[in-house]
Amino acid sequence: MANGGPVEHGFPHLETVRASITALYRRLSYDTVRTFAASVAPADVAFGDVDDLHLGAQRVARELVRHFRLPDARLVVGFREMGHAANVELTAGPEYFVELNDRFRTHRRDIGAALAHEVTHVYLHRLDLSFPGTRDNEILTDTVTTYLGAGWLLLDAFREDAVSSQKLGYLTPEEFGYVLAKRSLLFGEDPSVWFTSPQAYTAYGKGMARAREDARQPPLAAAGWAGRRRYAHDRRRARDHGEGGERPGVPYAFTPEGREPLRVSFPCPTCRQRIRVPVRGRIRARCGLCRTVLECDT
Repeated sequence: MANGGPVEHGFPHLETVRASITALYRRLSYDTVRTFAASVAPADVAFGDVDDLHLGAQRVARELVRHFRLPDARLVVGFREMGHAANVELTAGPEYFVELNDRFRTHRRDIGAALAHEVTHVYLHRLDLSFPGTRDNEILTDTVTTYLGAGWLLLDAFREDAVSSQKLGYLTPEEFGYVLAKRSLLFGEDPSVWFTSPQAYTAYGKGMARAREDARQPPLAAAGWAGRRRYAHDRRRARDHGEGGERPGVPYAFTPEGREPLRVSFPCPTCRQRIRVPVRGRIRARCGLCRTVLECDT
């Protein structure tokens, strides 16, 4: 939790975020991801200053447990002084103890954001889905929270001005915006209508621009002129000299011709699973993981 200190911006964790989206699809399947088409509604996690602190926190926790389809999980919410925003004790369940930072006693509007992250920890614990290392695992948690419809709360908790700042979660604001944009492009949902933080709009816009770039990389047919020109050059080198392996900063890789015709692999713009197709001009490919149909010019 950044509380008054500097807030990191940009996309420093983007590769881990993308790996998290792929891991989520592999663990849940396309059909299960589609059941999360509706985000957490603002009214369901609203917390007024006149609400009882503990009863209100329990109510919001129940709504998030319901959203993540954990009917037998019970969260017991308490408050204490600590450095992090929140912490959950991951046990066999069905009861889980969540501690929130004492700061939320007076910043109740952000209790839903803090609890969303902790409930996702429980969800991933039950799925037995994790990444090695605390940092990557927390990025996975933020990404899943957002992709499955509760992370707009975390981005909305981001506020920054000349004299103060607040940010929850491990992703940067722009990375939260990126995952929200991925979700928006998948489900046709606009989360920006729920934002109360002006800075959340800006971060979401930058994240959307980055997400749209994913769908404009060659060999996708929507790629721009510069990308298409570079792709054609690399394709010639792969055919003439057998040079075509993965390279930093280049999304596609060629498999040199041998017994099979030349092929190219590239990440699906939706789930980031790599797709491998023959190089033979205009083709339509379907991602086997998220079922996205892609127009390609190979």
